[in-house]
Amino acid sequence: MSFTGFPTAALDFYDDLEMDNTKTFWTEHKHVYEESVKAPMAALLAELEAEFGTAKLFRPYRDVRFAKDKTPYKTHQGAFIDLGPSTGWYVQVSAPGVRVGAGFYEASADRLARIRAAIDDDRRGKELEKLLGKLQKAGWTLGGEKLKTSPRGWDADHPRIELLRHKSITLGKSYGFEPIIHSADLVDQIRHDWRATRPFLDWLTTNG
Repeated sequence: MSFTGFPTAALDFYDDLEMDNTKTFWTEHKHVYEESVKAPMAALLAELEAEFGTAKLFRPYRDVRFAKDKTPYKTHQGAFIDLGPSTGWYVQVSAPGVRVGAGFYEASADRLARIRAAIDDDRRGKELEKLLGKLQKAGWTLGGEKLKTSPRGWDADHPRIELLRHKSITLGKSYGFEPIIHSADLVDQIRHDWRATRPFLDWLTTNG
């Protein structure tokens, strides 16, 4: 199956699921999920696999064992391609449309220490700043979990203190409801955007 775009039914499915996140709704509309969400996502990932690698398609079920929110189903379908430990590319479809991401979403204490040491280093730290600045100018939004205060060992007046506060560093870009998400052209758009983030991900895997 070749990718021809996400149908409007995919966005409508998640819009309705947000209003009625129950097993009854899911059972009655599972065929919509399978045909309009899961199948197109699998086709999209298949067309990107040769260049970026095999993706993990996330399960639609939430882990509610320790959550206050006991709604059983995720209100988005995501997929992740590993380039390194907890590092790689992300794509998601949900009621607000399609979005993509890149970066690392968590790190061990040792790895985070290595990344912070690289940020602290003038040459490598400035290289990361330049990469992130270029991508932000191209429409990416910088995100990730951050400490509210300076990490231990670094002064608040460090020139890259905002980056040092990050416990994860991610970049996101939304295509929203743009017509491209309903067409085969989305493959080339994601390919172009993911390619642009490769130097950033290479920096993370090299320095982490």
